[in-house]
Amino acid sequence: MDFLKRLIGLSSDSSKKDVSKDLTKPNPATAAAGSVAAPEITQPGAPANSSTGSSTGSATGGTPTPTLQPSIKKSAEEINEAAVVDATPMLFGVTRQLPPLETSESKPGKHVIYGLNSDVGMIRSNNQDSMYIFVGSSISVESTPDFGLFVVADGMGGHHDGERASAIAIRIIAQHVIEQFYLPMLKAAPKDMENRPLIGEVLSEAVQKANEAVSGEIPEGGTTVTAAAILRDLVYLAHVGDSRAYLISTDGIEQITRDHSLVQRLIELDQLTPEEAAAHPQRNVLYRAIGQSENLEVDTGTRRLTPGSKLLLCSDGLWNQVSESNLQQIIKTSKTPQEACDHLIMLANDRGGPDNITVVLVQVPG
Repeated sequence: MDFLKRLIGLSSDSSKKDVSKDLTKPNPATAAAGSVAAPEITQPGAPANSSTGSSTGSATGGTPTPTLQPSIKKSAEEINEAAVVDATPMLFGVTRQLPPLETSESKPGKHVIYGLNSDVGMIRSNNQDSMYIFVGSSISVESTPDFGLFVVADGMGGHHDGERASAIAIRIIAQHVIEQFYLPMLKAAPKDMENRPLIGEVLSEAVQKANEAVSGEIPEGGTTVTAAAILRDLVYLAHVGDSRAYLISTDGIEQITRDHSLVQRLIELDQLTPEEAAAHPQRNVLYRAIGQSENLEVDTGTRRLTPGSKLLLCSDGLWNQVSESNLQQIIKTSKTPQEACDHLIMLANDRGGPDNITVVLVQVPG
């Protein structure tokens, strides 16, 4: 056994030695066996040690070449000076400092971006508004278009009934649209995309489902809903109540939903002016809302979005306090959709904030 140990270059003592204690002074015997911790580097001008010669010296019990240790030490210095190979981290566990992180920003105009905010206002004790946003974007050879679902709901019917009604409405709408339109769109092969369900029909069905859920779960509650689905350069709308959707483009600002309120109906019948309606004692009375009737009529529509245009969805807590000209100016001068939303909320509160305030601003590519 001792003969075999000597043959492979190990003495009875060297087999138990912890070579990690002194990596700069490797055991000559283990160096011959190919287990040297540090690389063997020959000093310039000195004869090279072959693996055969080292093994023979160890097997016969001879002492190692006395120039081996200085050779390794000097070569390490030369390596550090020349920066050919940074062996220090490998030998001593020292890690090099990573280069500073580089940050990059995505180029604008490629995908839908948005901002959102909701606030209880200055008077109310709870927020009966709800909102839901779902955006899907992809980059692949299949060229699946961006898809966005944006929903704003303003609950009514008491302290807790209103907030529950709006929460149920946005949840049911999101669930139905994702299950009936978005997931089938993902599952369909590109050649079958034209056979997918029509988003306008799915959106209208979703609002009807929300009406059934709110009517069944909260008999005394109700809510408005303004839902918008963006696909490519089109926006599909489904709307009930007096929350609003506006389209902001280079042509100006345009309200693209119709209020289902008593004062709006009187305006349409030429019995009230818009100025009189703003101060009318029944300006908050709705004749159509989710949860108020089993047979619900949902307003639907489709609008084309020009490059760079913006879509604004909001509850009446915003548009009752901020004029259309102010809406347009703030949105136009804000650097991002989120900055615009925050500014609009602040302005509505500065003007009294008598109601909950919810705003969603979507900027389409361009």
